[in-house]
Amino acid sequence: MSRAKPEDDEYWNSSKFSAFTFDDEDDEFTKMKESKRAVNSILVDDDDDDDDVEKVSWSGEPIGTKSKPFQSFSESFTDTSTRAYAPELRKPKSECKDYMSDWSPEETVRRMRKGRAYSLERFRSLQDKLLLLDEAVSLHDGNVITAVLIYLKRSLSKEILFRELMVREVALRHYVHYLKEMGEQKLLVELMKALGRTEDMALMQYKEHLNIKDEGRRRDFLKSCLSLPFSQDDAMHVQDHYTLLERQIIIEANDKRGEAEIFRKYPRKASILNMPLITTLYYSCFYHYGEPEGTFSSPANIRKTFRISEKQYILTALGARAKLKSWFDVDSLFNTKNWLGYTKKRSPIGFHRVVDILQKNNAPAQVLQEYVNLIDDPELRLSLAQKYKCHDIVIDTYKDLKDRQQLIVYQGKVERGSHEDRKIEELINNMQIRWKN
Repeated sequence: MSRAKPEDDEYWNSSKFSAFTFDDEDDEFTKMKESKRAVNSILVDDDDDDDDVEKVSWSGEPIGTKSKPFQSFSESFTDTSTRAYAPELRKPKSECKDYMSDWSPEETVRRMRKGRAYSLERFRSLQDKLLLLDEAVSLHDGNVITAVLIYLKRSLSKEILFRELMVREVALRHYVHYLKEMGEQKLLVELMKALGRTEDMALMQYKEHLNIKDEGRRRDFLKSCLSLPFSQDDAMHVQDHYTLLERQIIIEANDKRGEAEIFRKYPRKASILNMPLITTLYYSCFYHYGEPEGTFSSPANIRKTFRISEKQYILTALGARAKLKSWFDVDSLFNTKNWLGYTKKRSPIGFHRVVDILQKNNAPAQVLQEYVNLIDDPELRLSLAQKYKCHDIVIDTYKDLKDRQQLIVYQGKVERGSHEDRKIEELINNMQIRWKN
């Protein structure tokens, strides 16, 4: 599992763990990459035998039968639509002959593939059961492989089954997917451990936090996961998850009372518990801006604890303070002093993005114009100035470009007799300016 660099402003918005994903509608932890050592894709040859035989699922519906290539040990299987998990079919009376003793493993799996009556119970020895599994795999039929695996799971000890699956990669992949589908997480963890896939085992065990609803118990569970054998990157991410939830529980306990004035003026719409990191930072910038860095709820503390880049912090804080119309706080985000002590504005995100955010939050014309004027690219500055009707900036930019014709055209767009109209008139009549047209 690869961890993005902290300075990447997309990192916190696209995390692999659901509690850290910025989009809660999709449980990101279910999409996490569970193995860095996944085996290579396995391609299977077409089975030309019985091409004219109609294939049926355990429910009797026609289906395709060939297993599709798998991409990695812990990724989802592509043939799940062909499976239904039932150990065996009812046997019609017309076929009740000596199948109990006569059918070989090969004949049995072919009957299974064709949807005919069969029995697995006659295969009692370990050798026969493994022959049955190998025949099922040789047919490349997902339904048959899964049905045989269900029988072996029921009739063999897990230690023996795990041992035999270790040398049967295709069957192993089907078994892993079956356990996932059936929600047998504990057995899946035991299998990963037996296979020596400790990182996979750790991630699967960690995933259990999704089933814990109580935040206190979830926090304690996450704390217990810190000692699991994760990779270095994953271990840091799990630590962050635990720290964030612990922090949220403290903030929630204080804020739900709503004693501060800002909570009365802007009531909370939801609890902060289990929110993604950037949502938590936004919440902090909205309700706890200006608090000392030492307090858990302050934006500065959250930024430092979770190593949030300057770019991501500025974007989040700008959105929160602009929403509150706190234009002084907006200015403070960009004010810097040079070595002579002079204050100037600097933005790691580009002032054109600042302008867009301010405009969406209905910033006053004076505030908007100030930030439009800070855009370095003259064409972009001119475009946004025209878009947001910052007339003085448009006029000054055309003056700097020595473009008299565009000034004349723009004069027709401002109110006649207005300050802007008079300003343009003075400029186009100024003989000291060396116009280019």
